[in-house]
Amino acid sequence: MRRSALIILVCALWSLAMARDGFDAWVDRAPMPDLRAELSVEVRDRHGELLRAYTVDDGRWRMGARVEDVDPAYIDLLIAYEDRRFYSHHGVDPRAMLRAAWQSLRAGRVVSGASTLTMQTARLIEDGPTGEWGGKIRQMRLALALERRLSKRDILNLYLIHAPFGGNVEGIRAASLMWFAKPPARLTPAEAALLVALPQSPETRRPDRHLATAIAARDRVLARGEMAGLFDADTTAAARREGVPRAMTDMPILAPHLSDMARVDQNMNGVHTLTIEATLQARLQTLLAEAMLGQDPHVSAALVVADHQTGQVLAAIGAADFTDVDRRGFVNMLTASRSPGSTLKPFVYGLAFDDGLAHPETRIVDRPVRFDTYAPQNFDGEFRGDITLRRALHLSLNTPVVQVLDRLGTARLMQVLRDSGARPELSGGQPGLAIALGGLGVSLMDLVQAYGALGNGGVARPLVWRMGEGTEAGPRLIGETAAWYVTDILRETPRPVNAPTGDIAYKTGTSYGHRDAWAIGYDARHVIGVWIGRPDGTPVPGAFGAEAAAPILFQAFGILKPAPDRFAAPPEQALIVSTGELPPPLRRFGVAPSDLNPTRAGLSIAFPPDGARLRSDGGGVPLRLMDGVPPFAVLVNGVPVAPVLRGRDMMLPDMRRGFSDLSVIDADGTAVQITVEVE
Repeated sequence: MRRSALIILVCALWSLAMARDGFDAWVDRAPMPDLRAELSVEVRDRHGELLRAYTVDDGRWRMGARVEDVDPAYIDLLIAYEDRRFYSHHGVDPRAMLRAAWQSLRAGRVVSGASTLTMQTARLIEDGPTGEWGGKIRQMRLALALERRLSKRDILNLYLIHAPFGGNVEGIRAASLMWFAKPPARLTPAEAALLVALPQSPETRRPDRHLATAIAARDRVLARGEMAGLFDADTTAAARREGVPRAMTDMPILAPHLSDMARVDQNMNGVHTLTIEATLQARLQTLLAEAMLGQDPHVSAALVVADHQTGQVLAAIGAADFTDVDRRGFVNMLTASRSPGSTLKPFVYGLAFDDGLAHPETRIVDRPVRFDTYAPQNFDGEFRGDITLRRALHLSLNTPVVQVLDRLGTARLMQVLRDSGARPELSGGQPGLAIALGGLGVSLMDLVQAYGALGNGGVARPLVWRMGEGTEAGPRLIGETAAWYVTDILRETPRPVNAPTGDIAYKTGTSYGHRDAWAIGYDARHVIGVWIGRPDGTPVPGAFGAEAAAPILFQAFGILKPAPDRFAAPPEQALIVSTGELPPPLRRFGVAPSDLNPTRAGLSIAFPPDGARLRSDGGGVPLRLMDGVPPFAVLVNGVPVAPVLRGRDMMLPDMRRGFSDLSVIDADGTAVQITVEVE
């Protein structure tokens, strides 16, 4: 009898062992889905704040998150509500299954579920059906397999990435940002409770659609948290009184153009950290958007702030409104090649100072000049005669700077631009003297980088906008003394009305035809560049750098910091004297006034040129006059359109298609006429 019992016991144990081995083999052979989820690309600022994010290929927001990234109160509440024996079971909780079955039998309906967090994670990562018994068994099998291969922390990390929170939102990080506009590292008890409740029924508990249901579900989670000892009664009561969001918030769109550049250049999923300051970026984006109110709806703007001591970009705005189709906000004006207008003049003078050809107090004659077929004119058509280079740069005169560049050579200026990190573009052939006046293409980033060298004592430092990239100094563009001379001139430039005082050196520029308005300025630490214009290159009548861009420049400095950083004292080699005290070779540049035979230049039409073919877009045609004696009378086909024009610029009314005669008569009776064709 005993022997038979022993045999039966051995057989039973052997059968159990075989069954266990078979069960283990069944679990081990469970098909394992790919645990590497496709995550939204995130672009963050230097402090980790989100600048911009991109949905995954199927249009969902799914962001990476780990247990350590989430408020511990949320993790505790999640486990207390969903799976209080999470840390003790092996993927399936038999006690919970028996409890759920008993409650269902007594109530005649499903009262509570038995799915563990591991089973829920299994369902989420395999994305399979759940209603059938086959689906439940498959989830249990996968849950057991996950527990054998992963740690509890790893399983929680998977849940934090895949849990659904309504609409196209998956994962705790995306949910916290979309529902509460903040990362999940700092959640109130009420916020944590709502985020625990949502994944159970993400569509029927959405507070933007089913407010009462969402509040009731949240409050049940809070009650469970109090029962588990996570909150006291007062905390629970306060959390119940807290409101719930009535709508999802939009993901931030800060530095969108730079974010696109980071995403495309790296060509990979993941998190990109930029040197941008999110708060500064947001305030400056608002500044540009407000500056465009009341402007032509097709005009845009761009702005860059950089630390010229490190080269790090702190803010970069490529358009006044990234989402504005009329302003072509999608066009990145940070890197677009545009005519810089007069903004390169400081570098021409700086090179002359550095080469010992001139000094700020060197005198030059502002007069009509001609270089072969090139005859530059001043913007207002007037000439000032004998003046200092300091004054010539203050007034942004054209003929003096072209005379200086003719002595330096255009190749010298082009080389300095390239050494600064700029990539100047020429329309064709060799650079001519017109490059001093904007006759080439550079980008806003190029100009900010070049002006940063002036603020950095003449040493270029490449702009960087990704954290971790090198910020080593670049080549010296001009000597320290020459850079100080230029800075000393530019900080005396007349400022816009109501502009703050302080050490800010700046230069404005307006490209030919009013297509680009610029203002670039710097103090002893930072450099800021502003561009205004139309991305498609259409003229913007009346857009001058001094009037359109300069006020924004000084407002940006006011947002950046309370007061500008003061410039250093003059270098020991700086020669701070009047013209008469200069060494004789530096007292005068070029010819003396006594050597000239000045004559009044004749009236001419600078634009449009004779024989020009113009395309009518309904906005009129810009007219620009040179020389002559104002006021002027302007006629189109013999009909006066401006009987008394006191300035030298105007927009002609839209002319009929075909050929038209354009005539101008000045106060002395001098008349000029050209013929243009309007298409």
